[in-house]
Amino acid sequence: MQEAYSNFASVYDQLMDNIPYEEWFKYLHGLLKEFNIEDGIVAELGCGTGNITELMAKAGYDMIGIDNADAMLDIANVKKAENGSSSLYLLQDMREFELYGTVKAVVSLCDSVNYITESEDLLQVFNLVNNYLDPKGIFIFDFHPRYYYKEIVADATIAEDRDDISFIWDNFYDDNENINELALSLFVKESEGSGDDAGLFRKYEELHLQRGYTLDEMKCLIERSGLELVATYDAFTRDEATEECERIYIIARECGK
Repeated sequence: MQEAYSNFASVYDQLMDNIPYEEWFKYLHGLLKEFNIEDGIVAELGCGTGNITELMAKAGYDMIGIDNADAMLDIANVKKAENGSSSLYLLQDMREFELYGTVKAVVSLCDSVNYITESEDLLQVFNLVNNYLDPKGIFIFDFHPRYYYKEIVADATIAEDRDDISFIWDNFYDDNENINELALSLFVKESEGSGDDAGLFRKYEELHLQRGYTLDEMKCLIERSGLELVATYDAFTRDEATEECERIYIIARECGK
């Protein structure tokens, strides 16, 4: 079983083409504008292949994309070149990320923080965010709460068959550890080959682990980090989040180091 996103990176955008990144960006952009953050330096934790990063760069932000998967960042840098943006991509673990100075905002989408499976490690992420934010800077992130893993995807199998790519995604939720295991099997059509090898598919396997945090746990970690909790929203709305949301956005603010 390979490290998460080591093989997935090359086909990530193809398989995630159902995600409305433009709409996600508009929601995020709207939240940032509510705090008068319409330009300046913004860091994205868990930027992946740079879909949101590059949309924000097009909107006028000076973007720093941070991810610990170099294969994902290779693709993000291709998009950067195609877009002619000035985004800076850094190969760093968000638990230990380093910046050259402070930033107006830090964002993290696509449940990236759920991959931090130890609460003390996530606290360290929040501590670093607080450290690198400008005074009164804003932190916006989303996550899947425990309810989503236990009630929506627990023990579910998700599969899709396409002409060149197929996948099987098996979920198993450990109620004792609050960890969701996502065993991914990818079948990718070989681009080369002739004769008997033509049209063959190569199989790759990866294991993804995500922790199901409760909303109350997230609020507690925010408070312990020194950040000020501003709002919790049911994703893509302005409705107050509850433990039974499938995706939650949290907005926090720097309020002193």
